[in-house]
Amino acid sequence: MADPTDTPTRSVSVAFVRSAVQALDAAGRAAVLREAGIDATLLAQHGARVPAEAFARLWMAVARALDDEFFGLDARRMKVGTFAMLCHALAGQATVGAALRLGLRAFSLCFDDIGAQLRLAGGQAVLQIGNRIRAGDASPAAADARRFADEALLVMLHGLLCWLAARRVPLARVDWAHPEPPHADEYRRMFAPLQRFDAPATAAVFDARVLAGAVSVTPASLKAFLRDAPQSVFLKQVVPTGLGDRARRLCRAALDQGLPAPTLTELADVLGLSTATLRRRLDAEGAAWGPLKDAVRRDLALQLLADGTLPVADVAARLGFEDASTFYRAFRKWTGSAPGAWRSARLGAAPN
Repeated sequence: MADPTDTPTRSVSVAFVRSAVQALDAAGRAAVLREAGIDATLLAQHGARVPAEAFARLWMAVARALDDEFFGLDARRMKVGTFAMLCHALAGQATVGAALRLGLRAFSLCFDDIGAQLRLAGGQAVLQIGNRIRAGDASPAAADARRFADEALLVMLHGLLCWLAARRVPLARVDWAHPEPPHADEYRRMFAPLQRFDAPATAAVFDARVLAGAVSVTPASLKAFLRDAPQSVFLKQVVPTGLGDRARRLCRAALDQGLPAPTLTELADVLGLSTATLRRRLDAEGAAWGPLKDAVRRDLALQLLADGTLPVADVAARLGFEDASTFYRAFRKWTGSAPGAWRSARLGAAPN
C-alpha cells in the first residue's frame, strides 16, 4: 500500500461566487471578479468551478468593496479587520471549547440577524445556526441570501474550529434549513458526506472530545493565518491537513481499489511510524483509528448507495463486512435508516 500524494482538487462551485457578489451593483461585481481573477462569464455556466484561491481572493475583494467581511448579508456590517481581532482573542484561550464559545459570543455582537450556539448531546457537539436574514421575504433572492449566510457562517465556524485544533475536524453530519440545492455535492466534499435538508435549523455535528483539546496556536501561526483572514478559513474547507486526514485517504484508497481497509499496523508501516506512536498521535487529533476507519466506510457506503448501481449486499461486501446483516446494523447506527430505505428516499426508487 502506497501513500497517495495527490492533493484534493482546490476548486469550488461557481454557485458560491454568484451568491458572494449579490450585494454589489453591476460595476462592483465586475471589479471584484476582475480583482479575484474570475471570468465573469462563468457565473452563467451551470456546473462551472473556480479555483479555491480565486474564491478566497473574491471574499476579501467583496469585503473591501462593502467594508463587510460577511458579504453584506446581515443588517449589521462585519467591518474589515473584525475577524482578525476575533482571532487574536481566541488564540489566547486555553482550550478549543473555550475559544469556540468566545467566538460565538463575538459573532452575536457582530450580527443582528444570524448567530450560532453550541450544545452538547451524547458525546457529540452541535453548532446550530439561527438565521433571520430577510425573514418573511419569499423571493428567490432572499432565499439565496439566507442559504448563503448559513454556508458562509458555517465555513467561518468550521474553519475556526480546524484552526484552533490545528487539524481538520471531521463533521459527522450537517443539517441545512433549506432544500437541497444543485451544488449539494459541494457540501459533502467540504463538510461531511452525510447531509440532511429542509431541517428546522442549520447545524453541524462533531465529536465533543475536540472541545477539550488545547488551543494549538503559536504567535507565528497566528501571524501567518491572519495574513489572509478571513478567507484563510475557507481554504481549510478544501485542503485537508493532519495525520488523521492522511490515514483517512490511505484507507479510502485501499477500499477504492477493492482491497480490505488497512490495519493500524499496516498503516503505521506506510507512514513510517510505530503502531504505538500512530495510535497516540491519532488519539491526540481526536481521530482514533477505529472510528476513523468506520467513518471512511460510512462515507463510501453513502456514495455507493447514492450511485444506485450496486445491490446493498454488494456494497456490504465492497466495504469488507462479513455479511449483509452486519452492514445493516452499522448503517442504521450511522444514519438511523436501513440501507435500502436510505437509498429509496434519496433516489425515489424501491428499496433493494
